[in-house]
Amino acid sequence: MPEGNVTGRYDVIVVGVGGMGSAACYHLARRGVRVLGIERFTLGHDRGSSHGQTRVIRRAYFEHPDYVPLLNRAYQLWDELSQEAGEVLFPRTGLLLCGPPGSELLEGVRRTAVQHGLDIAALTGEEAARRFPAFCVPPGHDVLFEADAGYLRVEASVRAHAALAERHGAALWTSCSVRSFSFSGGAARVETDRGTVEAGALVVCGGAFSAPILKDLALPLTVLRKVLLWYDAPDPRLRRDAGFPVFLASDDQQGGDFYGFPVLPGVADGEGLKVAEHSGGEPLGSAERSGAPCSDDPLAVDRSLRPADPERCAAFLRRYVPSMAASVAAGPRRHDVCLYTMTPDGDFIVDRHPEQPALCYAAGFSGHGFKFASVMGEALADLATQGRTDLPIGFLRRDRFSR
Repeated sequence: MPEGNVTGRYDVIVVGVGGMGSAACYHLARRGVRVLGIERFTLGHDRGSSHGQTRVIRRAYFEHPDYVPLLNRAYQLWDELSQEAGEVLFPRTGLLLCGPPGSELLEGVRRTAVQHGLDIAALTGEEAARRFPAFCVPPGHDVLFEADAGYLRVEASVRAHAALAERHGAALWTSCSVRSFSFSGGAARVETDRGTVEAGALVVCGGAFSAPILKDLALPLTVLRKVLLWYDAPDPRLRRDAGFPVFLASDDQQGGDFYGFPVLPGVADGEGLKVAEHSGGEPLGSAERSGAPCSDDPLAVDRSLRPADPERCAAFLRRYVPSMAASVAAGPRRHDVCLYTMTPDGDFIVDRHPEQPALCYAAGFSGHGFKFASVMGEALADLATQGRTDLPIGFLRRDRFSR
């Protein structure tokens, strides 16, 4: 590589300082690694997948039981981060789960709980009504409760990882675009708006932008437009300080999974009950419901609230949280558009480049990844500095799609 125009040299460069990238910067920096994080936008921005006030965190994972050991470590790391940052990032409100008997959601939770010995309580409809009177469980539905679950303060978590990374010596460049990167002699060379930098290893956490950034890997990713909604919630029973939990329900009438959060006391921006649909979603590049063309560029996604966007969540709230009827009729007070970057099987991709061992990456978090950011940061730090990790991420390798 030419020497003349290199403006900085580091041990590791991290491209993308969102949920995963900020955690990678933190874990690298606290090990004494000279790390540079490069972020196209500002920290905690709303252009990708790590915004919207809150994310659910739960341990009884219906998606795949192999995630539980990673979650056990993630829980520990979130608590350590909260302690170091001096703020609560993971309030444990508990998680109420409900759905028809035999639903994929509940059966998956039960299997995972048995396999890993997790403490999940089964409630009758009457017990659920006594404990959470504002939540209406449909007749015949099963109910489970995970007491050690809750939510993560998403933007605050990104900022905490980033701030502590800087405290440990990391350099962070925000509002800076990466133009290209290349490799020579086992080292990475990154061209940016601020000049050219080099490092012994490169970590890419591109979120919805991963496919074009890592185009030579032909990652099987589809980006979905997802809408988050906040409604006024005058019912005091829906407040976190009244004991109302996070909830996740499989709605047999609509054929989808919906989740939401209690009203958070003291939240000035967007205070209210937050609800969203985990299932479904509109692929970028597909035709919008209006029939107008839809760009496949994550920057060009329609971030307005379309008339049809609240329909399914509104129907869910009318059935499951009937005290919200008037607020639902008035419409949401706030919305955000989030991006799910989906893999074909809904599991993440965390791996090293097969031909460039200096490059490791994390992508395709499929709408359920943020809770793992703390442990993914640790795994990526291992891969970047050691070329391997003892964390159980083998089931997330890229080559599973070519077997």
